[in-house]
Order: sequence, then C-alpha cells, then structure tokens
Amino acid sequence: MKVINAKKVSDLVARLCIQANTILRADVLAALKKAYAQEKNKKVKDALRAIIDNAAIAKRERLAICQDTGLPCVFVELGQDVRMSGDLMEAINKGVELGYKKGYFRDSIIKDPLERGKSGFSPALIHIDLVRGSKLKISVLPKGFGCENKSQLKMFNPTVSLDEIKKFIVGVVKNAGPDACPPYVVGVGIGGTADYAGTLAKKALLRKVNTTKVKKLENDLLKEINKLNIGTMGLGGVTCLGVNIETAPTHIAGLPVAVNISCHALRSASAEI
Repeated sequence: MKVINAKKVSDLVARLCIQANTILRADVLAALKKAYAQEKNKKVKDALRAIIDNAAIAKRERLAICQDTGLPCVFVELGQDVRMSGDLMEAINKGVELGYKKGYFRDSIIKDPLERGKSGFSPALIHIDLVRGSKLKISVLPKGFGCENKSQLKMFNPTVSLDEIKKFIVGVVKNAGPDACPPYVVGVGIGGTADYAGTLAKKALLRKVNTTKVKKLENDLLKEINKLNIGTMGLGGVTCLGVNIETAPTHIAGLPVAVNISCHALRSASAEI
C-alpha cells in the first residue's frame, strides 16, 4: 500500500497546468514543423511560421500559448494499491487553482451552466480510472472552447457501413471549417455509451499525434480530411495533423461515434507519483 499526500497531488497538478499551457507538446510541434517544411503556399507558410514562433515565445517567456487556457480536463489513473491521505478531488481542484493563478491564466470556469455568473479557476472536469499498481498518473488537458464547441456525437445503428461513419467524421471537420483554428488534431471515440464515446474522443487527444491504434481507418480519415483543403487558418493546405481513434465495447443495438476536435494548440502534460 502506497500513501500519497494530498498536497503532493496539488503541487503536481499546479505544475502540469503551467506546463501544458506554456509548452506545446513535442509531437504537436514536430507535426507543425513538418507541415511547414512541406507547404508551398507563402501565405500558409507564413501562418504556420507564426504558430511555431508563438510556441517558442510562450515556452521561453512562460506565457500561455493561447489566451483561451481552456477548461482543465484532468485524467487520473489511480493505482488500486494507492491510499490517499486527504481528498483527491479537492487536491486536484486546489492544484488547478494554484497553477492557473501562478501562470496568470484566464479564469474561464463557471459553476452554473444556466445562470452563468462570475467565472473562476475551478472545478476542473475530472475523470478517474482505477488501474493496477501503486502509482498515481495525472494528465492535464486544457481544452479551449473554440474547438470544443465543434464536437459532435452521432448514435448510429449497428448496421451502419464504415463509409457512413467516415462520412460523419469528415463532415464534423468540414462543418468546423476554419473556425476552430486549424490545422487540427481530431480525436474520435467509437463504442461505449453516448457519454463514454465523448470521453474516449477526448482521451484520444492525449495520445501522440499519428500513434495509430486503428491504423487503416485513422490513415484513411486523415487523407479524406486533408482533401477538404481548409488549411491553416482557412488559407488552404494541411487541415489535419493527425486522427486518433479510441474504441470500447458497446451494446449490440447501437454504435456511438463522438468527434472531438483540437486546434493546433493541442496542450497536455502528464506525470506520475
């Protein structure tokens, strides 16, 4: 049995919030640089250069990559041999507040979605999975809502063809157009229930770009999405840097498919205790 102190969790979450919001993931930066190297159109190349330079300045100056520092989605893998000394949820939310205040990030969270009211730094959206072992892994994914607002879910009949599923996923990106700050990384969740498919789609964004799981489908979708020619900031060229798919068992009577789009500033950071 491993005992983990709540303060240690808060300190880790605070650090991850700052890291995720100021240091663009290495895989995303590499994909952007590859797109820049292959681009021929000068306007598009200039836009990609600005995105890459922005990431470099944010890292150097410890500034937010984007002014929308998002709603912090926190994914926890809790080892079954771990015992918390203190309240885990409270510790995570405290860490988010500490990190966002220390990083001078925007307070974008409202507690009542209908009444709205004054915004603050918490509570974060927390997903906890119980896993084997004695480690606690925490991943922070700050999700800006310019791209989150373009998410879609469709409850297909189980008799649906693969082509129809592909058409839906490509259509979600087409509908987003340039509004969610391309080039995109597209997370897809297939299976489970309606709510779980959405969670899978977001979890897919935690994976490195182009680390395939459903290789043929991911590659086919990437090609089809890039044929849309929406491109960087709507200027044409590469529309999508990668498609990541996660799947789960589902009911014989259904086939949920969720799509979660990320802008070019796909930010996340992970660490273990």
